[in-house]
Amino acid sequence: MSTPFYMSPEQIMKDKSDYARKGIARGRSVLALQYADGILFVGENPSNALHKISEIYDRIAFAAVGKYNEFETLRLAGVRYADLRGYQYDRRDVTGRGLANAYAQSLGAIFTESSKPYEVELVVAEVGSTPADDQMYRLTYDGSVADEHGFVVMGGNSDPIASYVRERHDATAPLAQALQLAVAALVQPVADGTEARTIAGTDLEAAVLDRTRPRRAFKRLLDAPLEKLLEAKK
Repeated sequence: MSTPFYMSPEQIMKDKSDYARKGIARGRSVLALQYADGILFVGENPSNALHKISEIYDRIAFAAVGKYNEFETLRLAGVRYADLRGYQYDRRDVTGRGLANAYAQSLGAIFTESSKPYEVELVVAEVGSTPADDQMYRLTYDGSVADEHGFVVMGGNSDPIASYVRERHDATAPLAQALQLAVAALVQPVADGTEARTIAGTDLEAAVLDRTRPRRAFKRLLDAPLEKLLEAKK
């Protein structure tokens, strides 16, 4: 009788982590950053139908990179969680922190109990009545949660993008300036010596959580309004 194949738990977790990271790195980057009136989300996405950035509830949004079918499953679960909690209790009881915790539990269970982890990275953001009240949570494939401040970069070419934004980000900047910074960051070269790319406005997906709007703060930036913001003078 042959001896059963054995792999240590540490090696199994390492292999799962490597697998998930490689899948996420193949996706195009998404950037979330604070600006004067709220939180801006920008990502490279040629598709007009398959969104990486979506509304979850009144003042909460969701952005993701990785496998579309997997993060779309999580998005729908988040919408159901928010709707049910708002109906059973009060709309004010639906918070970004609560949603991030729910996602962390789901991703952690999938990572430890399933043979294949989800190849996803998420941001859950909630806009507050003041900039100090804004919340951004970054969630990784294994259920880890980080409370982020200022900006978040996920997927793909994330390191040079994060470095570029870190040096230039101003949380009090107007929307046009924040959008132009985000687009400039997304086209940063992967390595030294290579040229920065360009991204057409039609290949951008952009949205905001605008604290000045009534109850539903989420708004997509599309077509002419998006082009106008991109062309605005700094």
